[in-house]
Amino acid sequence: MGKYKNGKPVLILIETSTVACSAAISCGNRIIGYKESDEPKAHASKLAVFIDDLLRENGITAKDCDGVAVSKGPGSYTGLRVGVSTAKGISFGGGIPLISVGTLDTLAFQAITEKLLPEGCRRIVPMIDARRMEVYCSEFDEKGNETGETAAVVLDENSFRENLAAGKTLFIGDGVEKFSEIMAGNANAYFVQCCPKASAMLLPALRNLEEGIIEDTAYFEPFYLKEFVATKSRKKIL
Repeated sequence: MGKYKNGKPVLILIETSTVACSAAISCGNRIIGYKESDEPKAHASKLAVFIDDLLRENGITAKDCDGVAVSKGPGSYTGLRVGVSTAKGISFGGGIPLISVGTLDTLAFQAITEKLLPEGCRRIVPMIDARRMEVYCSEFDEKGNETGETAAVVLDENSFRENLAAGKTLFIGDGVEKFSEIMAGNANAYFVQCCPKASAMLLPALRNLEEGIIEDTAYFEPFYLKEFVATKSRKKIL
């Protein structure tokens, strides 16, 4: 490790689990380059360009890095495939470790590193939008430790009742808007509508690298949580 500067590990960070696509380069615990786009369905066309530009701007190649970290899900099937495929290519081509970070972990650390937690809040519930009133979510404490279990949850007025009864809870992610409508007026419920960012993957990615939690590049697959269901077009084929 420490190929870049002062013995600090350099990582490529990739986040493509939602409608937003982002990539970052880190040195130690600092982000030294970041690019993002929320252009619809542009992950495949934007991601490789982002990474190439970031490496070139910092005067390094993938082989100079200590690892490539990618969002493993849950999230968009297509987005996750693009991110993981790109990360695998970098890992193979550069001969560097492949590190995965849960999308919900990224959102929890986004709340922490961007100082989004309201004073006295010790519960974070990241939410990734699924269909209708469903979200992919889990529970974390204010230090980013997962205290719940990743699950697909259909939201209603009774969701997370125990969390809210216990005190302030921050709900963060691209799935919180529909829950904020249900929980309107609850004094303990705080909401941040956003997509996960590659820059927020840094701390959990570093932790995994230091602990030797590395994926098998050949066999690693994203964590979809639910099976992908392809829909058939209603147009008649002539």
